[in-house]
Amino acid sequence: MRSLRTGLSLASLLAGAALVCTAPAAHAADPPLRDLAAAKGKVVGTAVTGSKLTGTYGDLAGAQFSSLTPGNAMKWGSVEPTRGGFDWTEADKIVAFAQAHGQQVRGHTLVWHSQNPSWLTNGSWTPAQLGSLLQNHISTEVGRYKGKIAAWDVVNEPFNDDGTYRADLWYDGLGSGYIANALTWAHAADPDAKLYINDYNVEGVDAKSTALYNLVKSLKQQGVPIDGVGLQAHLILGQVPSTLQQNIQRFADLGVDVAITELDVRMALPADSGKLAQQAADFRSVVAACVAVTRCVNLTVWGFADSDSWVPSTFPGYGAATPYDENYAPKPAYRGIAEALGGTTTTPPPPTGACTAAYSVSSQWDSGFTGQVRISCSGASLASWKVSWTYGAGQRVTQAWNATCAQSGAAVSCSNASYNGAVPDGGSVTFGFNASWSGGNPVPTVTLG
Repeated sequence: MRSLRTGLSLASLLAGAALVCTAPAAHAADPPLRDLAAAKGKVVGTAVTGSKLTGTYGDLAGAQFSSLTPGNAMKWGSVEPTRGGFDWTEADKIVAFAQAHGQQVRGHTLVWHSQNPSWLTNGSWTPAQLGSLLQNHISTEVGRYKGKIAAWDVVNEPFNDDGTYRADLWYDGLGSGYIANALTWAHAADPDAKLYINDYNVEGVDAKSTALYNLVKSLKQQGVPIDGVGLQAHLILGQVPSTLQQNIQRFADLGVDVAITELDVRMALPADSGKLAQQAADFRSVVAACVAVTRCVNLTVWGFADSDSWVPSTFPGYGAATPYDENYAPKPAYRGIAEALGGTTTTPPPPTGACTAAYSVSSQWDSGFTGQVRISCSGASLASWKVSWTYGAGQRVTQAWNATCAQSGAAVSCSNASYNGAVPDGGSVTFGFNASWSGGNPVPTVTLG
C-alpha cells in the first residue's frame, strides 16, 4: 500500500479478513525471513494494515517479519483528521500486534506533502502558525508512542527528481529549515527513536540521491539529530540501479544508518515465469546490496502480498510487485529474498483452505471515493458469499455494482449478485461501490462469511 507507498491520492487503502475456514500460514523449509535476517544482523519488515492482522494475513505478517510499518495509519490525515482531534485506533492495533509478536515498529510518516487533512492543506497559515501546528503534531504523535517505535520516517519525500526541494505546504510555508526543526522536535519527544529522512528514486547515485546526501551531511555538521536515510526502492522489473550498494555505502560513510523502506518490483501484467524469475533476481540483488553494508539495518517490503499492493491502481497495467501472490502463496521473489539472506532455494508451500476479502480504495475526491472488494480463495471454494464492515468516520455507500449492498448506520453488508456467488479454488470475484466521506476515510475491518 504506497497507500500502502501510501497516499490516498496515489494508491489504494487495503483491508481484509480471512473467512472462518482459515488454515495455518505457509511453513517454509528455511527458517522464516525474520530469522534469516537476524542471522545477518538485519531487520526485515513489511507495511501492513492493522485491521487485516488476522487469519492468514496476520499469521504471515507475524511469522515472517521482524518489523512492521503502518501503511497509512500514522499519517497526518489518518491520526489528526480534524484539528486537535486524534484517532489512534488503527495505529494502536499495529503497535499492539507488533508487541505481541516481538516485532519493531517503523513509524511512517510525520511530515509529507501528501495525505494531509483538508483543514491543514486548505488553511491560511502564517509561518509561525504553520510551524506551531507541525511541532504540536510531531510532539503529540511521537510522544504517544515513546518507547514503542524503533524508528520514524520523520520527513518523507522532500526532493524533486532533479535534486531541488519539493514545493509543498512545508517548504513554501517554512523554507528548508522545516526539516531540521521536524527532526529536532521528534528527538525531543522520544530521544531513543531513530530518526530518518525517506525518499524515492534515491536508490542509485544520481542528482536526487546526491541532494539527499548533501542534506544529511549538512544536518550532521549542524548537530541536528538525524540517524538514517530511507531508500524507498519502488522499482521496475529489471531496473535495479547498478550503483545501489555504492550509494548505500556512501550514506553509511556519513555515519548514518540506511534502510530499504518500501521495496517492491512492479512488472507489466500479466506475470509469466520469465518475469517472475527476473523479479526474484531483482529482490535478491537489492537484499544482497543491503546485506553487504553493515549500516544497512532494515529491509521492508511495501506490502507482502499482491492483494495489498498500491501498484495496480497507480500504474495501470502493472502489478505483481510483492513476494506473495493475491492468495498468499510465496512467489519466486520470496525465494530471492531468502537466498540473499543466506537461505536455501526451497520455497514455502502456499497456505491451504483459505478464502479472503480485500478492501481497496481506487480513487478519492473531496466528497467521495470509489472502492472495491475482491474475494479470493486458495485451497477452498465458496458457493455464495457475504462481506460486512463498519465505517469509522461516517462514510456512506451510495451505489454498488456486482453485489447487493445495504447500510444501516455505520454497518455495511454486501452479498453476491446472482451471477458471481461461486468462487472456485484459485479464483476470485470482485464488486465495486461509490461512497461519500468527509473529514477522514479510515480503513474498516472487513469480515467474510
